[in-house]
Amino acid sequence: MHLQNEDGPERRTGFNGRKGPETTTQLGTADSYLITVTLFCLLTVIFVIGTVGNVYTLVVMSSSGLRKSGSMFSYVVSLALADLLYLSTIPFVLCTLVLHDWLFGELGCRLLFGLDFFSMQASIFTLACMSTERYRAVTRPLETFTRTPRRRRLHRVLPCVVWLAAFLLALPNMLMIHLKRSVRDGTPKRMCHPTWQMGAYRAYLTALFGTCVLVPGVLIGGVYARLALAYRKSQRAGVVAGGDSRKVRGSKHRLLYLILGIVLAYWACFLPFWIWQLINVYWPGGVSQHAAEYVNVTVTALAYGNSCVNPFLYTLLTENYRTYRHRQSRRHTGPDRKFQAHEREASRRSASVSSAGGSVALTETTSTVVHLRGITDACHL
Repeated sequence: MHLQNEDGPERRTGFNGRKGPETTTQLGTADSYLITVTLFCLLTVIFVIGTVGNVYTLVVMSSSGLRKSGSMFSYVVSLALADLLYLSTIPFVLCTLVLHDWLFGELGCRLLFGLDFFSMQASIFTLACMSTERYRAVTRPLETFTRTPRRRRLHRVLPCVVWLAAFLLALPNMLMIHLKRSVRDGTPKRMCHPTWQMGAYRAYLTALFGTCVLVPGVLIGGVYARLALAYRKSQRAGVVAGGDSRKVRGSKHRLLYLILGIVLAYWACFLPFWIWQLINVYWPGGVSQHAAEYVNVTVTALAYGNSCVNPFLYTLLTENYRTYRHRQSRRHTGPDRKFQAHEREASRRSASVSSAGGSVALTETTSTVVHLRGITDACHL
């Protein structure tokens, strides 16, 4: 997706700035082989782990219990689908990387370029929606627990809006690509060639960086920072629903580490990739071809890696998933009294909150407990 100099400023690389069939370098054979093998291995590992993790996430979320876990259900499913679509482009990258030729025609160029951008943006927008929903669970806990029909409809519509916005933003990139045929060293080569004028392309990438990376990233960082602050304050207040102090401290530390991991994973995966895109349109030829090859490997692996870690950060390390696993184990080992007591307590609280959402007035203590449950549930969903 970025521009690099080879024989002049109009030389363009394909497949979103990653090493494509048109990338010929002055690197030695050993270096070129090392880069190819490294990128191939990295992307293969990411593809396998990410695909298994996201498919397993969809399987877990399809359980009847988690389908009723709240508004986060639709966002987790949307995120897993977006990540699977993004990961689905890896086999095409690997094929092109090995053969140094594009085998999928003009339609393949448009579909793969569009799908690559589209799924990345859908994933980013979904992450932003998830962060704001978790924050709402803290600031407006009663709305989260009552789940009115209007809110349920809203949470069905929002993922669709996210995907539509991602598609519209990716559409120009899809339309401005065509298949270019050339002969290199006597061998016919095909490549996906952007037809943008440099000024328009620079403006497009800059706009995407702002709307699809910078703004969502600042939103996610700010929301989770306030969420962590609220959780720390709740622990200092000493209002805890069950568990001894050691368990509370351990839970608090795990939660804060998870929040930190979510924010760092976002910026570490996407910021280098997009900075690299902007460098190549604002400073074409400013990076040597030798260095560019290694940077391409790094930023490509990082961008795809986000779709690999998302299942762990947003599903497989959460309280709902542990509850699901506990339920699954009970089917084989029989009922667990402690778990049954936990479920009865959760049902009692849910019923209490539901009645409070109607005509029953909340006491100050009840409101505090609901607020604190909003904090923990927001982080565990």
